[in-house]
Amino acid sequence: GRLVGMNYQARMGMMAAGAYGLPQFRMRVFMWGALSSEKLPQYPLPTHKVIVRGVIPTEFESNTVALDEGREIDLKKELFLGDALSDLPSVENNEQRDEMPYTNEPTSDFQHFIRLGRDGALGSVLYDHRPLQLNDDDYQRVCQIPKREGANFRDLPGVRVRSDNKVEWDPDVERVKLPSGKPLVPDYAMSFVGGSSTKPFGRLWWDETVPTVVTRAEPHNQTIIHPQQNRVLTIRENARLQGFPDYYKLTGPIKERYIQVGNAVAVPVARALGYSLAMAMKGSSDGKPLMSLPENFPSHAEQIEVSQ
Repeated sequence: GRLVGMNYQARMGMMAAGAYGLPQFRMRVFMWGALSSEKLPQYPLPTHKVIVRGVIPTEFESNTVALDEGREIDLKKELFLGDALSDLPSVENNEQRDEMPYTNEPTSDFQHFIRLGRDGALGSVLYDHRPLQLNDDDYQRVCQIPKREGANFRDLPGVRVRSDNKVEWDPDVERVKLPSGKPLVPDYAMSFVGGSSTKPFGRLWWDETVPTVVTRAEPHNQTIIHPQQNRVLTIRENARLQGFPDYYKLTGPIKERYIQVGNAVAVPVARALGYSLAMAMKGSSDGKPLMSLPENFPSHAEQIEVSQ
């Protein structure tokens, strides 16, 4: 309203990153603004099916960038964690290398695309594939989480799940202590969201998507443990869930690299919005709020030259 009052054109749209080819939902708001003399960019329609994770505000439901009901059949298949990460080498909680070779061939279209270098050939060096190193207590806890779908702190001894799906201490089980003397199941896990959450020390699984890649890698209140390894997701694994090509090399301390990745606009979303902006600057927008991306975008997108 303020922008329109200042004689700007304005549009608001909510776009889910997963709808553009990622195994995370990540709904975000994007706003276009332009002077009345300019073409107002459109919102690029989704290219992939997506699994909804989290809540879409009903007040802004009409601003969701989506195909009309019934047209979803035209979309590409949704992506899962395994599609993005299954080819990456195994690493330990204390991995210190910033660079390492690949050990497996890509097994999905996503993996093949994400491993392409700037020259269009498959890369040979993997960057930033190291996790935030957990302290001894948290590492011991992670090692106790079963390697199966849906596993979390509720699977540890001494935790009982009530009929209302909230947790409580099992009075018949003595509280287990770690070698440090601290409890295996911390109090904060039991009280998180009033005892109703399954996120603390949650293990991801290959056929799942993540709600949102976040900036913190601690497992205390989020599901971020690798499906089959006793560690949190690495910087590179988070970067892949955001759509960063493997040739992107991050810098700075480990925690800052996680923040850089978690705060970014997902790359396929940024790329689609950039294409729409270029079309508007080229004068090709038709005034409608939505547009379709070229077939097989971005692999075979037409090249657009925009004059400065």
